[in-house]
Amino acid sequence: MPFVIHGLPVSQGIAIGRAHLVSHALLEVGHLLIAPRHVDSEISRLEDAAAKVRFELRALKEAPTAAQSEVSAFVDLHTMLLDDPMLVSNASSLIRERRCNAEWALVQQMESIVDDFDNIDDPYLRERKADVIQVVERLLKALLGHPSHVASRRGKTDPDMDTIVVAHDLSPADTIHFKDNQISGFVTDVGGATSHTAIVARSLGIPAVVGLRHIRHIARDDDIIIIDGTRGVAIIDPDERVLEEYRLRRSSFDLERNKLKRLKANRAATLDGLEISLQANIELPRDVPGVKDVYADGIGLFRTEFLFMNRDTLPNEEEQYEAYRSVAKAMGGKPVTIRTLDIGADKALTIGGPRKEANPALGLRAIRYCLAEPQMFLTQLRALLRASLHGKVKILIPMLAHAHEVDAALAAIENAKNQLRAEKIKFDETIQVGGMVEIPAAALALGVFVKRLDFLSIGTNDLIQYTLAIDRSDEAVAHLYDPLHPAILRLIAQTIQTGAKAGVPVSVCGEMAGDKTFTRLLLGMGLQQFSMHPTQILSVKQEILRSDSTDLALKVGKLLRLDEPEKIREAVEKL
Repeated sequence: MPFVIHGLPVSQGIAIGRAHLVSHALLEVGHLLIAPRHVDSEISRLEDAAAKVRFELRALKEAPTAAQSEVSAFVDLHTMLLDDPMLVSNASSLIRERRCNAEWALVQQMESIVDDFDNIDDPYLRERKADVIQVVERLLKALLGHPSHVASRRGKTDPDMDTIVVAHDLSPADTIHFKDNQISGFVTDVGGATSHTAIVARSLGIPAVVGLRHIRHIARDDDIIIIDGTRGVAIIDPDERVLEEYRLRRSSFDLERNKLKRLKANRAATLDGLEISLQANIELPRDVPGVKDVYADGIGLFRTEFLFMNRDTLPNEEEQYEAYRSVAKAMGGKPVTIRTLDIGADKALTIGGPRKEANPALGLRAIRYCLAEPQMFLTQLRALLRASLHGKVKILIPMLAHAHEVDAALAAIENAKNQLRAEKIKFDETIQVGGMVEIPAAALALGVFVKRLDFLSIGTNDLIQYTLAIDRSDEAVAHLYDPLHPAILRLIAQTIQTGAKAGVPVSVCGEMAGDKTFTRLLLGMGLQQFSMHPTQILSVKQEILRSDSTDLALKVGKLLRLDEPEKIREAVEKL
């Protein structure tokens, strides 16, 4: 009988193959007592392993791959963790103090660092503890003499069957090699949607399901496994009927994916002629080629915090200006919406050390942080204004809740403008300034914002989290994170409608914008600008081309009057 396990879908598609169980180096570590005369050589062994891993990471970054920007992002982070004295240097001290083996010292130091990450409230940053574990796993493989990446075993038992990797966890470095080794997908016990491994898998189009808890112990080598990366399901030892069904689903999925490529140059318009703007979310300038490849209408969200994180000094005005200018220029006149620094508390900068807060999610972050650090904010605003001369740049202010925050942000922008005018530095005098709607208070008191701002952008991820008081990365309550909760739908619809009445454009830049399940729903609410990861644009465009916005407006109007969750889901499925 087939054995079905449910997990978290992180990369869409269907994969069918035989299981290849990957050993978990952390489980192979024992505690050994080292003789005093061998302590120095044990420390040298650890340092040699670190040098080997550093070389491997550099080679990964230099090698051409379809996921170049994602590779660079995780390599930079893993290299930074490798060079952090908290890891290798402290492990070396532990070897000397306790006369222990390098492997055990590494694991002890890793556990100390991971404990600190567990106290971080932000789900994205909390998942970075996986990167610490992956760096240590890589160091352990070097110490134990294991291969540095997972290789396929295709042909061992069935030359016509690809390999499915089954592991407790995987590093992005392992994932990069999968396509070259006929590895068609992977499943893991742990992991999350924002892990670097998941991001690389999505970029390479490798079906993957994570968070399956105990699949590494349940599956056996050479078991036939089906991965449904859309539904988040792994099926072990399926019968012939199930196999045939999923072979047909895989063929259909591959066919649809190839068809989507034909839509690149098509304008996004509904059946009744409504033009829709499909823009992209990016994190760094190197993400722009992916945006242009799918013919996006612009950049709806440039997350600037990634220019500030994982470094010892703040980026100066020239460094920021060059980053913003390069993106604006590369987009050739298409809009580029740049969000000011969304950091603070749980997203603490390395400089100055983290602040201790009882509830970081509700603390000094985003615009609150920027207003508390006026010189840093001024530097960023000057760079943004200077870059506006090279393209259609817009400034987006995150996490607004109060009118005085809007006024203070606008005053800071005016101050930056006055400084540049005094220095006779040109910029776009008509640059637009918008605000994020991601706190329920902002959505419920929108009149204050539409009077002061040029546009609005709904961040559905935080709006859902704050409205429902749910941390979706917490497994105990993740099932309560519901984008279709009636309160969420009414807040989104109300924001779109209020913006339309005031003549203020509204976009959605959270995950709902890139999920084609919600495309017709958002269209029916009146949304005309979506912003998402570039890889999601074509599937959303396909839904738009099949939709009638007038018909959807009537149906969604009725749907918004519903209170029962099941009835809402049924209505969304029928749109």
